[in-house]
Amino acid sequence: MKVILRLMCLPIILISAQLMATENRLWYSKSAGLWEEALPLGNGRLGAMVYGDVLNENIQLNESTFWAGGPHNNLNPAALKALPELRRLLDEGEYLAAEKLSEKTIASPGPNGMPYQTAGNLHLQFPGHEIYQDYYRDLNLDNAVATTRYKVKNVTYTREVFASFVDQVIVIKLTASKVGQLNFSAKLSHPANMKLSVQKNTLVMQGVSKDHEGVKGQVNITSLAKIITQGGSVKASDKNVSVENADSALILISMATNFINYHDISGDADQRAQNYLDKAEILFAADYEQRKKVHSDFYRHYFTRVQLDLGANDFAKEPTDKRIQLFSTRHDPQLVSLYFQFGRYLLISSSQPGGQPANLQGIWNHRQDPAWDSKYTLNINAEMNYWPSEVTNLTELNEPFISMIKDLAQTGQESASKMYGARGWMAHHNTDIWRTTGGVDWAWSAWPTSNAWLSQHLWEKYLYSGDKQYLASIYPILKSACAFYEDFLVKDSKTGWLIVTPSMSPENAPKASGTKIAAGVTMDNQLVFDLFSNGIKAAEILKTDKKLIPVWKNILQHLPPMQIGQYHQLQEWMQDWDDPHDNHRHISHLYGLYPSNQISPLRTPDLFSAARVTMEQRGDPSTGWSMNWKINLWARLLDGDRALKLIREQIKPAGLKENDFTQAGGTYPNMFDAHPPFQIDGNFGFTSGVAEMLAQSHDGAVHLLPALPQAWPEGEVKGLVMRGGFVVDMRWSKGRVTELTVHSRLGGNLRLRSYSTLPSPLGFKVVLAKGDNPNPFYLQPSVKPAINHSHKQLPRLSLDGSHLIDVSTRAGQTYHWQ
Repeated sequence: MKVILRLMCLPIILISAQLMATENRLWYSKSAGLWEEALPLGNGRLGAMVYGDVLNENIQLNESTFWAGGPHNNLNPAALKALPELRRLLDEGEYLAAEKLSEKTIASPGPNGMPYQTAGNLHLQFPGHEIYQDYYRDLNLDNAVATTRYKVKNVTYTREVFASFVDQVIVIKLTASKVGQLNFSAKLSHPANMKLSVQKNTLVMQGVSKDHEGVKGQVNITSLAKIITQGGSVKASDKNVSVENADSALILISMATNFINYHDISGDADQRAQNYLDKAEILFAADYEQRKKVHSDFYRHYFTRVQLDLGANDFAKEPTDKRIQLFSTRHDPQLVSLYFQFGRYLLISSSQPGGQPANLQGIWNHRQDPAWDSKYTLNINAEMNYWPSEVTNLTELNEPFISMIKDLAQTGQESASKMYGARGWMAHHNTDIWRTTGGVDWAWSAWPTSNAWLSQHLWEKYLYSGDKQYLASIYPILKSACAFYEDFLVKDSKTGWLIVTPSMSPENAPKASGTKIAAGVTMDNQLVFDLFSNGIKAAEILKTDKKLIPVWKNILQHLPPMQIGQYHQLQEWMQDWDDPHDNHRHISHLYGLYPSNQISPLRTPDLFSAARVTMEQRGDPSTGWSMNWKINLWARLLDGDRALKLIREQIKPAGLKENDFTQAGGTYPNMFDAHPPFQIDGNFGFTSGVAEMLAQSHDGAVHLLPALPQAWPEGEVKGLVMRGGFVVDMRWSKGRVTELTVHSRLGGNLRLRSYSTLPSPLGFKVVLAKGDNPNPFYLQPSVKPAINHSHKQLPRLSLDGSHLIDVSTRAGQTYHWQ
């Protein structure tokens, strides 16, 4: 039976450049009652959530280095002695005994990671504003400023809030449309016992992070809120400041900690916070509008690189929360564009060079004990945060993540040697600001392959940039990770393959074994394959380690191939244990489809069909981040309509119950992704997924509109970056590219794939493509033929009817089709 979803439709028009600027806006007709309704601001280091309450405004605060505990690692040295027994138990099928032993010997006997902490709240109370009208609040993605506006009697009150990227303070500008009408009081608060005081017109809050799981809290934080008024009077008490009859007021919030790096907390939080405030006060007192412009210009340098227009209708004029509530029942393509750009906004706001990488909640957290500690989960979530960074033209924002990987390559040497007797570096499935590398969370602890996944990000950045100096800087990390597996891989007694053991397929447990712990799981094989393949390519490019290359090639030859199971699914484990009714949120064995490129309709058609079967079996609804991973996966399966179905599943209202830990994802009113609760990786996965629907570059060519749903027949995108440094702008109509511009940053062969003929090239030669793409950034992996245990033969997806052309490009040149 075919179910037909009938959506409410309105006429769709493409948005002009002038109108598009007004569409990049989240707006609401009422204030936030819950944190998941408040609007996020950030500059990479400081975060703020703005509620917009008329009478009692709350601005919840974060500082990216304010975490519980202090420098430490969380290793379990018992792993080294237990490793041979763990491997024996797994080899003999004693899975329950192996899991129990791993919980005692791999899982940390002490801390399981430190939680990211809230930095507290700034409260503003506005007496006499109980009755108001014409309420409006928004977050403008074009300038990174949040505005609240309303009218009391005949006075219009406006609040502007932003987290200045340049001046390193959170800025609040309060104005009234008539002189002498601004009255309010201000105070700071924190759920912990912090010291509160007032120095002149500055609120002061000082404290230290909490102790956690035996690790003493050692991060000092100082928060300062300076109130500067025009007109009126200011009165200070022990813990708050009151303003009466002012024309306007400026509040500058400065926060800092003593954190320098993961092993050094010798900074002076008081002095740092004061220095930021002193500099900002001079600048903002001189010219507020100029400093706001400097902030927005800095932000727009990133944000305006990519534009997306999928069309708009009158639904785009409605409040954002209403649009989210009704999206799955009607056609509102502009909300998809807004969601896409919101993900880019969040990455710009939570990950700036020189700072910390975006954690499980970016930089926004209102709890002392957030879900999963708001750490860095390395078995997909931390990596997922950076999926949109290259393709959506935000490459600099990778720097904090790459810096964390460099840190882990240091601390991970300790876990490699002390826990597994191996050279190189490794980490398990979680880390935190202290760059811990031990196993955590009991049965989840026995997963040693995060180093391979993290190394994949290092290599991918090179494929987009072609920067050999960068490649030389990260090659030692790849080499060290390879060294770990040179020592850690063992020969399977039944097949002779080199396998990772003990491990697991995150975070799934097959019914056949009843445990998570396993050996030779598909995802590990894919990760290790990529690691050694990329290590070989890097060594060849850099002309180094010639003696190591044959060693690594020999290891590649002995890794397990991917397997197709009895249900024609891609096997998740080395054994054919998959349950066709399993709808687990993790689809770890499809790493080879996305974000990797080992599974292809062109090179591995049987595996491609098996991956699709796995996706059908897992189903669509799931946690938020999982559904957004599936958008990327369906895009790689070249099924745009199914990807759009996942988008409709994602943009549904999420439950707002406190501590709602369920498998039913969706979207909160402020457009945060819901696991639930909030996890930011879903927002980032959505953005990368939409990009994958519009252009791909992993399978030997730049594939234009590879997974365009029928519901998006017309549109325009500008600024997407493909591997090899090609920047793509294109318009399409009736599903066909009508205008195309490609800027070549690096030069070299540009191979384009499209389902229909492209417009005419303007002034350059185009030839039909033949053979492999000679561009070295498009070199494809040599994947072993799959072992097929299925007696079924599924139809293969053919791209024979697609159009494939080559253009020889020069670095710095731009090429147009029209």
